[in-house]
Order: sequence, then C-alpha cells, then structure tokens
Amino acid sequence: MGVPAAELRDVTREYGGGNALVRALDGVSIAFPAGSWTAVMGPSGSGKSTLLHCAAGLDRVTRGRVLLAGQEITGAPDAVLTGLRRRTMGFVFQSFNLIGSLTAEQNVALPLKLAGARVRRDEVRAVLAAVGLGDRLRHRPRELSGGQQQRVAIARAMVTRPAVLFADEPTGALDSASARTVLGLLRAMVDREGQSIAMVTHDPAAAAHADAVVFMSDGRLVDRLVRPTAREVADRLARLEAAPC
Repeated sequence: MGVPAAELRDVTREYGGGNALVRALDGVSIAFPAGSWTAVMGPSGSGKSTLLHCAAGLDRVTRGRVLLAGQEITGAPDAVLTGLRRRTMGFVFQSFNLIGSLTAEQNVALPLKLAGARVRRDEVRAVLAAVGLGDRLRHRPRELSGGQQQRVAIARAMVTRPAVLFADEPTGALDSASARTVLGLLRAMVDREGQSIAMVTHDPAAAAHADAVVFMSDGRLVDRLVRPTAREVADRLARLEAAPC
C-alpha cells in the first residue's frame, strides 16, 4: 500500500480541563492512503473537523502521533509546519478564502510566492485551465460564481503539487450543479493524477464520490464503507444521528 498520505496513531485531542474537559478525539488511529480519496462523516460534534485539523497540523494533539507523507509532525515547530503547509499540503475550505483584490491567476500564484518558489506563469495558467477556468485568469473573486471561486481555490491548492489535499466541506456553500462540477474535478484528480484527498463533509452525495467513507461518533471512529452509494452513506449517518447519547 506504500506510505500513507497522512496518518494518525492513537491520537487524543482534549480542550479545557476539569469539569469543562472536552475530548474531541479519543484514541483515533487512521491512515489516509496515498492516491486515494477518503471522506470523513459523523453527527455534529463527532470530531470530524478536529480529526482533519490534527492530520493537517493545524491543531496540536494532546496525545498520540501524526505523520504526513511518512514524516513525523507531532511536535514539529511552527516554522516547520508552515513550510510543510506551503509545499506538502493543499487546503480547500467551504469559504474559498480567496483574496478579493487579486485576480484568479494571482490567487493561484500566491502559494508559490509565499514558499519562495519560482512562479511560472504557464504552470499557473495550466492549473487554472485544468479546472476549467482558462478564460477567467484576470477575473477577481467578485466576478466569479461560487462554483468558479471554489475551482480557483482548488487550483491554488494544487499548484504546489501537494502530497495530500485536505478539504473541509468543500461543496457546503455551493448549489447542486456547482457541487457536482467540483466533486467531479476532485474525482478526476485522484483517478488521473493519483492525488490524495482527505475530506470532511456532511453531504452523503459528496461522500459517495470518495473511495472510502469513515464515520465518527463521540470522538471515535465507528465504521467504514468502501465505495458506497449515497443512499448507503445516508442510511449509516442517520443511524448514527439517531443513536442515544
């Protein structure tokens, strides 16, 4: 199977203390396979976003180990984590996080500039063309639809050729047609380019595009489905949400 794109080993994440202690992750072990797409689902408060943030080094774990492309990042200094985020990870979020004053081309080039890498205009334009926006290079975010903005965000995440793409509700702010376009693009990236994706979503239809879906409840992994249908995902999620606390 090779080295996982990202891996958590017996990870616990706690917030607060005493009577206010919250255990968002409780001894979680999971590997996100390289060249594969894993979706993470669960009821609200199940720990799915915390899992993604810990895997990406955006949140420190209380106990356990975190590895990115085989490299231990559990106790890595902030400077090291910042470098990894600029070179080894890509991020796509529900809110797009584009800079309004920059064009699509400039937004995509930004990670390369921040990493101190050479910015080749042909590469930036090729990535935008790959997401179907080769004719929107000079458009600013306000001149693009929500689906187009999300595709710019994906291009920006991919321009550094990251080992793993972390996506947190990437279709949550999109209409159904735009969501299908974005999900189809992510699927093609996995199938054609061997991209590794770890995605949190609440949408069974989005999760059904993934190679595997893992389910969380009360900070623990409780189930896993391989290449499920949207109906299978929805049924499993409904049973989790109906379970007594």
